Amino acid sequence: MTDSISNQSSQDDLDLARYSRQILYKHIGETGQQMLGAARVTLIGCGALGTVLANTLVRAGVGFLRIVDRDFVELNNLQRQVLFDEQDVTDGTPKAVAAARQLARINSGMTVEPVVADVHSGNIESFLDSAQLILDGTDNFETRYLINDAAVKHGLPWIYGACVGDEGMVMPILPGRTPCLRCVFSEPPPPGTGQTCDTAGVLGPIVQIVASLQIVEAFKILTGQVDALNRNLVQISVWTGQYHSFEMQRAFDQGNCPCCKGGVYDYLSGEQAGHAVSLCGRDAVQVRPASDSKIDLNAIAAKVRLVAKAPPTLNRYLLRFEVDNYEFTLFEDGRAIIKGTAEPEEGRSVYAKYVGA
Repeated sequence: MTDSISNQSSQDDLDLARYSRQILYKHIGETGQQMLGAARVTLIGCGALGTVLANTLVRAGVGFLRIVDRDFVELNNLQRQVLFDEQDVTDGTPKAVAAARQLARINSGMTVEPVVADVHSGNIESFLDSAQLILDGTDNFETRYLINDAAVKHGLPWIYGACVGDEGMVMPILPGRTPCLRCVFSEPPPPGTGQTCDTAGVLGPIVQIVASLQIVEAFKILTGQVDALNRNLVQISVWTGQYHSFEMQRAFDQGNCPCCKGGVYDYLSGEQAGHAVSLCGRDAVQVRPASDSKIDLNAIAAKVRLVAKAPPTLNRYLLRFEVDNYEFTLFEDGRAIIKGTAEPEEGRSVYAKYVGA
């Protein structure tokens, strides 16, 4: 009993030392820090916003973080995605895995669960299991509307964040109390009409600012201080120094949103079917099979070895090879990112040829 008390006292002293500056802040304190330590968060997307979000949460002592991301680390990520390095690029490490490894070195007392997966209507609810909060680290509206549907259905708060060029937006969403994403943006912008990081670029500072604003609102939610939320839609241009805060509550109070007022979850009710989508600005297509199931990457590597331009590279998470004019990155759930075409039909055809129908 004495040893147990002593060990607990030692751990408490370490926690006080690690989080002392945060505990001193009047709106956190020891009680708030304990609540952060018990908190469980799901982060969807681990790119620019996602790495800053994950980094800050783990340093702040949030006890459990589930990171869900479908992609792998590439050289152009390093300019703004703070948890990755050149070795991750060389190894082709999945972002969720690379982030979890780095976060374990930052704060070994926290639990980080990496999930290498494409978020879709058939699996998103499983990723929200036991979560108190969802954070948006995505780069596309389709996934954000899917998050919105799942969050509203389960009454989970989530925090929208987006940035491109020098501009960014942030808005916390409390289902049933504040406007949801569809209250504010009833439909996603048509393909090709909006700027992306691949067409307009993105400055690292706007990523840091948007993610920081998301984290502040996350702290309020996780420490039970939802009345302190800034419920407005905040828009920032870091280059010009412009800051706008738009009151959106009337969109919920007076609106007739099909999602949060009508209980219609158009994005969440999508059929579980394989599909291929063009990845904007990357001359690449993502192909997902009809169902998530483990595939034998070693067997595929052996099959394509005779036709690949160079020996395939393989790790426990993915297989990479070049064949004809295409570069494949194949994940163990059967999903592939195929560079060399922006046409979904072509991507499906090439996938069937080299991986299987």
